[in-house]
Amino acid sequence: MTAMTEQAERYDRIATGYARWWAPIIAPQAVGVLAHLEPAIAAGGRRIVDIGTGTGTLAIAALRRWPQVDVVAVDASSGMAEVAAAEADRLLETAARRRFESRVAFADDMPFDDGAFDVAMSSFVFQLVPNRFRALREARRILRPGGTLAYVSWLAEERAFWPDTDFDAVLEEIGIGARDWDDRPGDLTSVDAAIAQMRRAGFSRVSAEAGLLEHQFDVEGYVGFMTTFDEEDLVRGLEPDERDALLAGLRRRLRARPASDLVLRLSTVTARGIRP
Repeated sequence: MTAMTEQAERYDRIATGYARWWAPIIAPQAVGVLAHLEPAIAAGGRRIVDIGTGTGTLAIAALRRWPQVDVVAVDASSGMAEVAAAEADRLLETAARRRFESRVAFADDMPFDDGAFDVAMSSFVFQLVPNRFRALREARRILRPGGTLAYVSWLAEERAFWPDTDFDAVLEEIGIGARDWDDRPGDLTSVDAAIAQMRRAGFSRVSAEAGLLEHQFDVEGYVGFMTTFDEEDLVRGLEPDERDALLAGLRRRLRARPASDLVLRLSTVTARGIRP
């Protein structure tokens, strides 16, 4: 539970920056999960849980798409849950807002009865949990028999993003040193692995497909993303002259690149299964 608590505390700190910078980037792939749930809603699914709601992107999209459903949006981070509620206030009309509820809970230990939901959905969360099998089993537990889970997560790959290379090169230039890269152990290794994991967790009629997230940065957008969100702690800890040198060097390198080098491309996998 320590890892989950640390993860929640981290997302408490970055909730506002996440809403400003990261949520809009991943939104198209996140909302794509809804298409995989359409048959469940058409068959009468009404009660939905959004596991790891973040800023509420998927939950709000579901409420707009299906006026007959209720959504309980769950997140381990109280800061994220607060942002999701604020986004629901901002984006939903009164009737739809009444169908939205946010709760603070961990993905592998949710405060709901067995079979409480018709549908479970999640976007870019199951790669973060310490034990994906346990989180998938918990999703299965709170689904009624015949209920559907669909989620999207990252697919492991080695793909260079040149602006990140430039950021590290400038850190080297100013004497800070390049960042240590995590190996993102939670990313799914393949589409087949996503299917196998859901089957082991007790889901049937499992399917999965690969996708691709693409986002075109411009120079100032990438600088803002890195300095006020992704590497905010690092940048804030620099001396003023170091920070100025970082920004100048980063802008110089980015402006020398063609726009095609500033396209972020990340592989995804969307999986769907039924609780028997």
